[in-house]
Amino acid sequence: MSYLKKLENQLENVRAQGRYRSVEPYQLEGAIDFSSNDYLGLSTHRSVLAAMQRATRVGSGGARLLAGRHREHSLLEEELAAWLGRERVLLFSSGYHAALGAIPVLASAVQTVYSDALNHASLIDGIRLGHAPRTVYPHAQLPSRDERIDSALIVTESIFSMDGDAVDLDAMLAGLGDDDVLLVDEAHALGLVGARGAGRAAHLRDPRVVVLGTLSKAFGAHGGFIAGPATLVEMLVNSARSFIFDTALPPAIALAARVALSLVRGDDEGRRSLHRNVAHLRAGLASLGLPTIADPSPIVPVLLGEERRTLRISEELLRKKTYAPAIRPPTVPPGTSRLRISVRSNHTLEAIDLLIGSVKQCIATL
Repeated sequence: MSYLKKLENQLENVRAQGRYRSVEPYQLEGAIDFSSNDYLGLSTHRSVLAAMQRATRVGSGGARLLAGRHREHSLLEEELAAWLGRERVLLFSSGYHAALGAIPVLASAVQTVYSDALNHASLIDGIRLGHAPRTVYPHAQLPSRDERIDSALIVTESIFSMDGDAVDLDAMLAGLGDDDVLLVDEAHALGLVGARGAGRAAHLRDPRVVVLGTLSKAFGAHGGFIAGPATLVEMLVNSARSFIFDTALPPAIALAARVALSLVRGDDEGRRSLHRNVAHLRAGLASLGLPTIADPSPIVPVLLGEERRTLRISEELLRKKTYAPAIRPPTVPPGTSRLRISVRSNHTLEAIDLLIGSVKQCIATL
């Protein structure tokens, strides 16, 4: 049997489970998008766009240690470090690359790794690349210090990308041993919570806390970074494969991200609008008898359970001019398929009401 026939059989199995995916042409014209992580609407902000339009080159020219080094990279790193209250920041071409590069380096300095059961795939893949002994603990139930092996890397998100819930980072810091490290993925918190939007870990001024961030969500740009002690950043420069061997961000993207950062730091009104919209959506879903959480997250899941029904409801919502994507295994555990609604500061209350009404109709009929 040829490899193509084997792949066809595997695809049929994916379809039979209701988990088939395809990359479709852009078809959201006229529909209200509740899938984007562009939480503050900065990807289309005139100042961010103007930064891109001032570009004098496209590609960076190579890896950062070769021709890919540009002034805009260093300036962005310095400004991010000051914003987050960390000694140093190192840019990567994406948050995924940041995880793949940083976690193996951190794992080399400890005896074992503890990972939350609902961590993002990028964190899981980074842990696997580290080849250190690892324990996956039940969601938000990190074993106490007495139960853990000494010298551990603990990996968690601050706001989880599929459930939208938050963990108690203060309690996790209080439970760290002197030789432990806490890596916090702040992808869905930066720009949205904390003083000046600096995230849920910004007040944890401790060298044992390392922040992983992205520029592709609230910043409306692209790229990722690690923020932490200078010694760690120096080691990443010298050993993180996804930094050393990857082409650097285009300098125009770095400049656009710097403009976005200046907007994020002062956009308290945008954050208030976002949280107002989240509260409005949660209240509307609660009125339908759907469970919601109180965490300050722009991610609002509607748990439906079965894959095919979830997909049918998402498709019907799109026909009703609202797009809330169906999230199915393996992205989420079996039996927990859901609509994943991403709320933005520039959603109107009328648009959110339309979504609530459409969800009500679909759940009643499908």
